[in-house]
Amino acid sequence: MNLGRVIGTVVASVKSEGLDGLRLLLVQPLDEQRRPVGRPIVSADAVQAGPGDLVHTVASREAALAFEPSFVPVDSAIVGIVDDVYVEVPA
Repeated sequence: MNLGRVIGTVVASVKSEGLDGLRLLLVQPLDEQRRPVGRPIVSADAVQAGPGDLVHTVASREAALAFEPSFVPVDSAIVGIVDDVYVEVPA
């Protein structure tokens, strides 16, 4: 599972076939403590996420399978909006 926060929107006036109607959002990857990790990524939105939402993203083949028709040309997709995160520290 990849955790991230939606930090913006991407506007593309011309998109590849299969991406018509898909929203593209800018997501900052986060660690378990919700600290930024790495650079922001562009993710296709499958769940109607919005700015500030904590989200679950998938990459590669799983991202392409998140949309109909399958195998749209995306490398990252938002597939869930996260309500909260609990981290259990081993004893």
